[in-house]
Amino acid sequence: MLAPDTARAEFTVCNQTLDVVNLAVGNEVDGMFQTDGWWTVGVNRCVNVIREELTSRYVYIYATDAFGHGILNGSTDMCIQRRRFTIRGIDDCWQRGHIAARFYEVDTLAQSRWTFFLTGGGQ
Repeated sequence: MLAPDTARAEFTVCNQTLDVVNLAVGNEVDGMFQTDGWWTVGVNRCVNVIREELTSRYVYIYATDAFGHGILNGSTDMCIQRRRFTIRGIDDCWQRGHIAARFYEVDTLAQSRWTFFLTGGGQ
């Protein structure tokens, strides 16, 4: 049973691939897109990447294998860094000193909680 002050995960990613993955997430925060990273997720493990109730229908995921190769076929350009980061805004990544990466769009169907299962099949 959860204590009343225990935070519940609202967006969780579960790794069902055969490899450890590194994960970044993008979503709208205070009216502006923001990306955060990195979470390392072991095989058959889950990680809570957004701890508040979801307020946007879409959440964006970028995942790499241990060698840094992308494992999702994303189409939304957002910014990342090689080390832990929080980046506000998704435009002009290179000009602002960041790396542009293609994030995969997850449709949460406007639910307040969602779990995304990373299968490694290109999604």
